[in-house]
This record gives sequence, C-alpha cells and structure tokens, in this order.
Amino acid sequence: MSYYEKLNALHIDLPAVATPAAAYVMFVQSGNMVFLSGHIAKKDGKPWVGQLGKTMATDEGKLAARAVAIDLMATLQAACGGDLNRVKRIVKVMSLVNSTGDFTEQHLVTNGASELFGEVFGAAGVHARSAFGVAQIPLGACVEIELIAEIA
Repeated sequence: MSYYEKLNALHIDLPAVATPAAAYVMFVQSGNMVFLSGHIAKKDGKPWVGQLGKTMATDEGKLAARAVAIDLMATLQAACGGDLNRVKRIVKVMSLVNSTGDFTEQHLVTNGASELFGEVFGAAGVHARSAFGVAQIPLGACVEIELIAEIA
C-alpha cells in the first residue's frame, strides 16, 4: 500500500505547504537527507495556542502534535518533488511542548505525531526522537515539531 493510500484510509488530505514566518526556509536537502524546519500546531488555520499543564491537557496536546505531523508530511512531500513515496525513512523527530514547569508528559503529547508517522510510513516511520518542555513557542503555539527524513 502506498503512503497515499494510507493517508486516504485515514481520511487525511495534506494541506498546502506553509510559508516561513521569519528568515528561514521550510526544508533543506543535503544528499539524501531532508531537514524540515519546525512547524507549529495549527487549528482552523491559526496557531493552536495553549500551554500544557495550564490551559491544555495531554490528550488535546496529542491531537495538536498529530496536526503538526500532517503539516510536516505536506512539507516533506514538497521536499520530495511532490512524491511522498520517495520517503525511505523518518529518521528523527524533535518536539517542543509549550508546558508548565511541573508538566511531565511531553513524550505522550509527542506520541500524537510519532504514532501517525508509524501509521502512514509503517516500519519506515519508526524514528529516533526528543521531546522537550519549553516556556514558550512562537505565536503562543502549544507544540512545535521538526523532522529529519531520508529520501530516495
């Protein structure tokens, strides 16, 4: 089953690629590795604002991380020249979770992205990962995730 068939089975339509909000590009390719800039969580096209442990619970944060993963796949598709089937491996995910000092479930929030990558890419979606709690993310977003992938 192609990655697109898996996306269709999950009722996921990839959005248009976001434009950079500052002085950077959305991705850089070096050899067969693609490095995607951090993508913030969005809800209804606007930053998904919130702080885990204060205004948001883990389950909502997990949904936000899943939304980020969908945006990351759209950018990854662009980095692959429009063909997501060129993805050989999701190598690394780094997640920043806007959270209070006593919130300790950043890893569970990040599972929203990691689990979706596994559903779409199968064994090629299993990746190394870091998840951090941070005091703030641009525009007040609740989650920001960056990704490194290997492509054919």
